[in-house]
Amino acid sequence: MRRFPPIALALLFFAAIVAQADPPSPAIISRIKRVPVQSTALAAVGYSKRLHALEIEFRNGAIYRYLAVKSAVYNALLKAPSKARFYDQNIRRKYRSLHVRRRSP
Repeated sequence: MRRFPPIALALLFFAAIVAQADPPSPAIISRIKRVPVQSTALAAVGYSKRLHALEIEFRNGAIYRYLAVKSAVYNALLKAPSKARFYDQNIRRKYRSLHVRRRSP
């Protein structure tokens, strides 16, 4: 039987732990219709009443889905004179978010 040095065993143990780490989240296929908006940072926004989810597509190509958002927040975003400022003050870091699509390179 072949013996492994202690460092090799430690590396194997570490690799087994890393392999059990959270798997990458599955890709989200979005069916939420987004409408274009006039904004310096936001390109389009959409809302799902069924999911209570707000999707925002940014000018850099990234799309985020914000969860547990009330429709009033979506309506206020659409009416806001500055969509980017409204986003920063009322949505960003206030709701749990998921990547739908990463930003374009």
